[in-house]
Amino acid sequence: MKHILALDQGTTSSRAIIFNEDGSVRAQAQKEFRQIFPHPGWVEHDPEEIWATQRSVARRALARAGLKAADITALGIANQRETVIVWDRKSGLPVHNAIVWQDRRTADACAALKRRGKTNIVRSKTGLVIDPYFSATKLAWLLDSIPGLRLHAERGELAFGTVDSWLAWKLSGGALHITDVSNASRTMLYNIHSGDWDDALLALFRIPRSLLPRVLPSSCVYGESDKNVFGAPIPIAGIAGDQQAALFGQACHAPGMAKNTYGTGCFLLLNTGAKAVPSKHGLLTTRCAQRGTKPQYALEGGVFIGGAVVQWLRDGLGFVRSSSEIEALAASVEDTGGVYLVPAFAGLGAPHWDAYARGTMLGLTRGTTRAHIARAALEAIAFQSAELLEAMQKDSGIRLKELRVDGGAAANDTLMQFQADILGVPVLRPKVLETTALGAAYLAGLATGVWKNTAAISRQWAVGRRFEPRMSRAEANSRMAGWARALARSKNWIEH
Repeated sequence: MKHILALDQGTTSSRAIIFNEDGSVRAQAQKEFRQIFPHPGWVEHDPEEIWATQRSVARRALARAGLKAADITALGIANQRETVIVWDRKSGLPVHNAIVWQDRRTADACAALKRRGKTNIVRSKTGLVIDPYFSATKLAWLLDSIPGLRLHAERGELAFGTVDSWLAWKLSGGALHITDVSNASRTMLYNIHSGDWDDALLALFRIPRSLLPRVLPSSCVYGESDKNVFGAPIPIAGIAGDQQAALFGQACHAPGMAKNTYGTGCFLLLNTGAKAVPSKHGLLTTRCAQRGTKPQYALEGGVFIGGAVVQWLRDGLGFVRSSSEIEALAASVEDTGGVYLVPAFAGLGAPHWDAYARGTMLGLTRGTTRAHIARAALEAIAFQSAELLEAMQKDSGIRLKELRVDGGAAANDTLMQFQADILGVPVLRPKVLETTALGAAYLAGLATGVWKNTAAISRQWAVGRRFEPRMSRAEANSRMAGWARALARSKNWIEH
């Protein structure tokens, strides 16, 4: 039996899962880390804490599995995307906290770029909209805000990377400064058509090319971990941004297949094959995880606050002691009692792209209870995902017959049933919910001969539970109309 170690570095926790060659989980470990909020709308992580937690959970998973590093065939990485880390090449030390994808500090810089008429050049080259979500303006902010940093960057003394690059660097003892096409395509610096960092975009954002990692396929042997990390070297053979990794792990290898991941945010991806479909409805065109040199594309819609709204109810409001209690609380009432919660805590992502929106709760009465608010929070996740699916169908001309789901919040039956009701299509939850990590494992395993091809992977995918729509379309449409009214009141809230 061969084993793959998958590192799943997420926004709120680091996880490690060891998969057997049949796709089953052998062992896993997880650890949350600090969320740092220096100012309203700013979100940071400590890069050293990301590394420390990721290394420790990997070691713990190995111990729980009763395996040594020498027993692991390959290692794959899936990571939170767009988050920016800059470090000193010589010392390996970060120059600043990581600026997280949720961070909105560059909203004004993005607005200025739009006023300068740069929207079309960015979208045509990258498939993205100009938004603080992506890496480019975050990286530019660091270079402009830390005295002397730009000079160090221009001298080639610094390295930039998204979290995958940082982990590859640390795992390899500084030997690897790399990223894959799926992560590169989220930086707003990478041309998804030519397959390289784009000189015009680097000039627009004033980013020295010497900062950037080498871009490679998502499935290949990049190098190996330093023997001191796990006790013996392990081939590093798979890298993908978490959402593209989940698409791969869900076996959505053919055009027209889609998945939605319910994590900190919600991310709906539709495989469009070799065609880069431009969006007219606020979605993104992005690169899929890629095995060889032939590009594959997806349409993507991202919700900034998905499962994180449950974390907010737990930590911010003290509604529950653990996230798992939310489902029982929400299920204790038949509906929200007319309450709508718009969790625009970090602005609105697709399809609205409003960096100045903020969270809103409407329809409160004296009869409103914690249970109604908990249910409204769960329903907000489904409403936001339904908006993405509608935009995706308009852009692609493809009418989805089913939606494959994964991520932590996909374990919530109440949420999944409501999602099926609102969408009007079956929601399929796989037996293995850890499809982000599984996707990273598959990519690493394909590069090292554990699996021969994607057909072998597709045969391992199995439905755990199927949720059929029960709500009438009239009722679903009425609920969506109420959501739209609430959404309108959250938009453009911050004066600018």
